[in-house]
Amino acid sequence: MDNNDLDKICFGDSIQLLKKIETESIHMILSDIPYGIGAEDWDVLHDNTNSAYLGTSPAQEKAGAIFKKRGKPLNGWSEADKEIPKQYYEWCCSWVNDWFRVLKPGASVFVFAGRRLAHRCICAFEDAGFTYKDMIAWNKEKAPYRAQRISKVFERRHDEINSKKWENWRVGNLRPVFEPILWFVKPYKIGGTIADNMIEHQLGAFNEIDFNKYTHSTDNIISVKSTSEDIGLHPTQKPVKLMKILIELTTTENQTVLDPFCGSGTALLAAKILKRHFIGFEKELKYYNVAKSRIEEIDNNNQISLFAFSSKI
Repeated sequence: MDNNDLDKICFGDSIQLLKKIETESIHMILSDIPYGIGAEDWDVLHDNTNSAYLGTSPAQEKAGAIFKKRGKPLNGWSEADKEIPKQYYEWCCSWVNDWFRVLKPGASVFVFAGRRLAHRCICAFEDAGFTYKDMIAWNKEKAPYRAQRISKVFERRHDEINSKKWENWRVGNLRPVFEPILWFVKPYKIGGTIADNMIEHQLGAFNEIDFNKYTHSTDNIISVKSTSEDIGLHPTQKPVKLMKILIELTTTENQTVLDPFCGSGTALLAAKILKRHFIGFEKELKYYNVAKSRIEEIDNNNQISLFAFSSKI
């Protein structure tokens, strides 16, 4: 891919499309990658054929939850379930070397990764040569709490003694109000310095002023609420404002942002608003069309639409 391929969304598998990108041509990768926890069919990244996986529980049907499919319980159902984390690591390894190749020295990668398997993602990146810089916590401020009362299980068994004994106990997790954002950096040349790399590639440091205009601090916890415009287009859709914060943290205007798993195109939209070039890949036709439509809406309405959209976020 050359300059003629900038500011485009490509339909297809990112693992194959990545190979067409020129070496050391990208200034930043920002991507909400699949978490491997079975949110939808596209999030199943293992070869476990357990028939219970991706089923739907009565509670999920009743609640109309965002995640309507059932993943595996933490202790699994079978020996094959224990292989899921390892297979997620292997999936990350199938594309991370190309991520390393296409980035310029000193470039940052921001990856949204689920809490359960983020450590496997980190290991894959480190094995590919990346430096693991930090974990940023995105504080969503609001999140559903679905920890079931274990007393209800005993009630269904007509076990009144244990139902009363364990009435204050729940099964599941605490309210998931934060998501980890993994921050990796491609190392600059051995023997050089960050200052040298900033001169040669304009990468390696971060912009404190632009970060603080959104966050009012330099903390690695970012509090951003999703607005009505940040939901409804994708099951794991992220706020445009959050993507803008990350893009402005390490890039400047006219640099290129890549999102290999662009979903509904939020990262690409934020890049365009901030006058960065972008490249996006998406293999689900439904979401590819959504992302393309969002970008075209800004193109068609030019600066009027751009100003109106920016003012809302």
